[in-house]
Amino acid sequence: MMSAVLVVHGGAWAIPDEMAPASVDGVKAAARHGSAVLKVGGSALHAVEAAVRALEDNPIFNAGHGATLNVDGEVELDAIIVDGRTLASGAVSCVKNIANPVSLARAVMEKTSHVMLTGKGANQFAESIGITTIPTDKLVTEYEKKEWEKHKKYIAGVMEEFNTKWAHDTVGAVAVDCAGNVACATSTGGIRNKMVGRVGDSPVIGCGGYADNSSGAVSCTGHGESILKVTLARLVLSHVEQGKSVADASQLSLQYMGNRVQGAGGTIAVAPSGQWAATFTTERMAWAAAEGGVLWFGINPEEKLKEKLSQ
Repeated sequence: MMSAVLVVHGGAWAIPDEMAPASVDGVKAAARHGSAVLKVGGSALHAVEAAVRALEDNPIFNAGHGATLNVDGEVELDAIIVDGRTLASGAVSCVKNIANPVSLARAVMEKTSHVMLTGKGANQFAESIGITTIPTDKLVTEYEKKEWEKHKKYIAGVMEEFNTKWAHDTVGAVAVDCAGNVACATSTGGIRNKMVGRVGDSPVIGCGGYADNSSGAVSCTGHGESILKVTLARLVLSHVEQGKSVADASQLSLQYMGNRVQGAGGTIAVAPSGQWAATFTTERMAWAAAEGGVLWFGINPEEKLKEKLSQ
């Protein structure tokens, strides 16, 4: 029996000071939530889903409740979940008005013979298994409605939008359980004022997340188009396969993305050994890690705070 570890992130971007405390509180609560699953012998897969659901339910984060609006003022959500034991994965993209897209992604993995469902088909599948849709105004915060109105007046390029402090981002979790199995999950509402039908990295296997018991699990966040170009999650694990620590692998991969396509972002990663890292090249990333009775957390570069993990 090895010790279980769970790491979560609430998105890598220039998180404004007024949102920082709630962002840190949110990732800490989600880490406790996922860690409680592991503590009773639950699987890594179950733990990452539980942690991401907690983040989706928290309106401070751009996923599920708290999602951003596309150019037509609609909510389109993306999510992925991967089981490192079997490489089974499930994803949904452009799904409308679902409170917990990560659970729909898991249903795609377990209840269909497919990996990804998109748009109308994903919503029809949700309906067929009894997942109800939520009205847009219940998912979207007043803050987001105001920001959307403000940004609608002039069309900012996606890159420009991401590089301003108003870009919201993704949530994710990675875990290794006491049996040594790893898993990842990632969920997002995308970028404000994105084109209808735009899909970023989050639901794409090997980009927004990847998990394989032979190397580890990764969940990514940041500028989606950049992450897609370098297949960031898989890139991190390829460095791990070559003998790098998860921290070095994460740093090297994010540096490469910055140099090659001028994209900023963040990753959380865990190895089957329990070694973990939370790394980012944006101004901030809210993250938390539950490991052996300790809750580690931070939001600023080089910050690593800890407290006792109360269940």
